[in-house]
Amino acid sequence: MNRDKIIQLINKIFVDKFELDSQDLTPEKKIFEDLELDSLDIVDLITGLQHTFQIPLRDNKDLLQIRTLQDVYDLVEKIIAEHPEVIEKLEK
Repeated sequence: MNRDKIIQLINKIFVDKFELDSQDLTPEKKIFEDLELDSLDIVDLITGLQHTFQIPLRDNKDLLQIRTLQDVYDLVEKIIAEHPEVIEKLEK
């Protein structure tokens, strides 16, 4: 799975769950300030990421460092790289 596909799937979560315009989803956007998400929205985001990518995030300490969309992209890409079995599940 390439980076563009990862970004596309993550952006789809933001569009579907938070009714954001896909044109507004650029890497430098700040999750809380620019996209106006709150702590409850972050729970929905984590659930969406876990469901879409079939990755465990519950105890992932890197989640605390997320500030921008780029951070979300990087985190998911890192987890997929660490768990190659995720790619196999997604490509089925």
